[in-house]
Amino acid sequence: MAGPATARDDSAPPPAARRRRDQEWSRWLGLAVRLGLAVVWGWAGLAKISDPAEAAQAVRAFEILPEGLVKPVGYGLPFLELALALLLVIGLGVRLVAAVSALLLLAFIAGIASAWARGISIDCGCFGGGGHVDESQTRYLQEILRDTGFLLLAAWLLWRPRTRLSVDGWLAS
Repeated sequence: MAGPATARDDSAPPPAARRRRDQEWSRWLGLAVRLGLAVVWGWAGLAKISDPAEAAQAVRAFEILPEGLVKPVGYGLPFLELALALLLVIGLGVRLVAAVSALLLLAFIAGIASAWARGISIDCGCFGGGGHVDESQTRYLQEILRDTGFLLLAAWLLWRPRTRLSVDGWLAS
């Protein structure tokens, strides 16, 4: 005795076509994520590069690094952020750039959380400015949530680094 006949849905694409469509969608989404994260790093780097002393002051305000590292980090960070932005825009080394981005964002989140926990009233200086502010001007939770959102973008690129319109894709073909 045979079981009930199953009707084949001729309108559904075959599994291979469905996989290709899903990969294509994922690569376009990856492009949007890659460019979104590039805008974040570009904005952050450009906001700080014109006044490296102010960027160093923002680093100093966290009271985490020894004084000997404040200037190198404050002066170097905008260049790192701009390099990450450029690499993301062209799509070169996407997985590595996403990993560096994730580590940097985790460090930023930890620094903000540390300042908050220690009762230090600062503006993070993530997009320029920074330094000590009145307690009413702190936005720690918003800054942590914002950076967590950016961290999710980096995580997506770690998981799916193949994106449309990238040098990585061109080199792989």
